[in-house]
Amino acid sequence: MKLDLSGRSALVTGSTAGIGFAAAKALADCGAQVFVNGRDAARTAEAADRIGPHAEPVPGDIGTAEGCHAIHAATGPADILINNAGIFEPADFFDTDDEIWDRHWRINVMSAVRLSRAYAPAMVEKGWGRIVMLGSESAFNIPAEMIHYGVSKTADVAFARGLAKRLAGTGVTVNSVLPGPTLSDGLEDMLAGEVAKSGKPVAEVAADFVMVNRPTSIIRRAATVDEVANLIAYIASPLSSATTGASLRVDGGVWDSI
Repeated sequence: MKLDLSGRSALVTGSTAGIGFAAAKALADCGAQVFVNGRDAARTAEAADRIGPHAEPVPGDIGTAEGCHAIHAATGPADILINNAGIFEPADFFDTDDEIWDRHWRINVMSAVRLSRAYAPAMVEKGWGRIVMLGSESAFNIPAEMIHYGVSKTADVAFARGLAKRLAGTGVTVNSVLPGPTLSDGLEDMLAGEVAKSGKPVAEVAADFVMVNRPTSIIRRAATVDEVANLIAYIASPLSSATTGASLRVDGGVWDSI
């Protein structure tokens, strides 16, 4: 089995670090021309340089309608859209004001809606395309400490399912990928204090965090960003042509369901 994306182009939002960077690199390694996206122009250019000649920086803020329009204008049509960019912020329900809810909705949900609306028509016209939403196991296993985040991820999964049905028979597939706890830059930042306090390696601290906060984990550790990117690369490839409207778990078994 060979994942060959030669001649394909892909936009990966939020791809200067973490899962997004790993996904962009995986797609580029498969031969795709990848548009790397981030809000900071210098950081976006640096990330594209690290990926190599198959990567082009496209800075822009996916959290606004104007930013999404500018990104689409800069790239033109793309064969693959990975709606990866997202935020999470642990906060008790009674401490999450409207602004926190609105920010999670704009970035985690509306960016995917706007960009999918922009890129899908050209995919349909071409008769081939891949749209992938980065959901989360939190879409089904709503975290009590981040209800606002869980709700936004449930919306991403629902959006992917609905859009897949809307694009039925076009050759364009739409799926969501559901990571569990993943050792991304965001998780590393969240655990930095405990790493400094304990002196343990970050992977060990992350494993402890998983077992305390997600005790249903079967792998009993945080996934790596590359492990998540591997699934994204497959679902973005021609080999996944019979998979659409699916929510695909790469959560280490955290979601306790068959």
